[in-house]
Amino acid sequence: MKEGAINIGLIGLGTVGSGTFELLQRNSDLIRRRAGCGINIRRIAVRQKDKPRSVDVAPDLLTEDAWEIVNDPAVEIVVEVMGGVEPARALLLSAIEQGKSVVTANKELLAKHGAQLMDAAREKRVDVNFEGSVAGGIPLITPLKQSLAANRIERVTGILNGTTNYILTRMAREGLDFDEALREAQQKGFAESDPSSDVDGHDAAYKLAIVSAIAFGSRIPVEEIFREGISRIRIQDIRYAAELGYVIKLLAIAQSESEGFELRVHPTLLPVEHPLASVSDEFNAIMVEGDGVGRVMFYGKGAGAGPTGSAVVADIIDTARNILHGATGRIPCTCDQSLPLRRYEDVKSMFYFRMLVADRPGVLARIAGILGEEGVSIASMIQKGEQGRLAEVVWITHRARQKAVDRSIQRIQETDIVPQITNVIHVTE
Repeated sequence: MKEGAINIGLIGLGTVGSGTFELLQRNSDLIRRRAGCGINIRRIAVRQKDKPRSVDVAPDLLTEDAWEIVNDPAVEIVVEVMGGVEPARALLLSAIEQGKSVVTANKELLAKHGAQLMDAAREKRVDVNFEGSVAGGIPLITPLKQSLAANRIERVTGILNGTTNYILTRMAREGLDFDEALREAQQKGFAESDPSSDVDGHDAAYKLAIVSAIAFGSRIPVEEIFREGISRIRIQDIRYAAELGYVIKLLAIAQSESEGFELRVHPTLLPVEHPLASVSDEFNAIMVEGDGVGRVMFYGKGAGAGPTGSAVVADIIDTARNILHGATGRIPCTCDQSLPLRRYEDVKSMFYFRMLVADRPGVLARIAGILGEEGVSIASMIQKGEQGRLAEVVWITHRARQKAVDRSIQRIQETDIVPQITNVIHVTE
């Protein structure tokens, strides 16, 4: 058994890096007891050494060259929280090749190149731990790898992006339109100045790829995940959903069906009694369904210095324990299966339609006829106020295939009775 402190190198001192550093310092005695050894921060790589920081760091700890950390023989764990794909990928691969274990919270890197890192780690029998890459401080990756290991996972459904959940919550609670809610999220620090990764669904898709790889033991090409963001959601959709007994959430869904696996990120109408419907503001929640455990739910803050730093430090402690006992690589990644992915056009779902139609007799019957001919049946309908000679109509359908809905939309748009199909959104019961 190894004795003494474990030396780590920290690459990145932004929001997550600062949270990690602060927690390691504040709880150092507690961490020493729980890890079985001290955790010594040997070096911290930053872009600018003289930049003002939210944490008090000794200047001699800082370097602007991350390779100093990777190539330092005394560093046993490389902790990467800088974000982005390169040079993070090259740095971690080099660390692994040198026999170092790594901890990362880099969701984009793992979603795009996780398999490469895992293969290298398996060969070198070192750890790659990444609890902080999904859902911030919510324990999810470790339970999937260990606590739920006996289960065949059937479905994962989650609110994995706090920014979009905050925006949708503010739209529903305060009646804000999308742009107003986005500006508020940016002012409060929940959204970046360029919010596209969040509002267009990229962030949630990266996280879904990581979770699905663990849950289903597979290699998930992130580009094969269907992705749609929330920028088309309008306050009218929020209000109609509420009138019908639903809320709108950006869901990440992975499920095993008889015809293959479904992986998708998109807005969804959820019944108000659904466990995820009450998850508000910047909070995340993930529901996992297994054949033994049934349904379990994980809930908490999905981002921020404290929550994500907590997950990163937990990974550092776990890795340090393994190093102490010569047990690194004891739980290798088993994500090596190829999943038969179901084409998005074959996905079955209920749907919400909002459209402007000509306000004259026979129009609704004609639309219903087109839907019926394509195998799409109507469950409920609302017709609201007129806009000139137009009426706004909302339909909820029974379950239908996406391709049947697409054909219906095309045929309806070719008529002269529907000037605009304003929105089409999935519905989950």
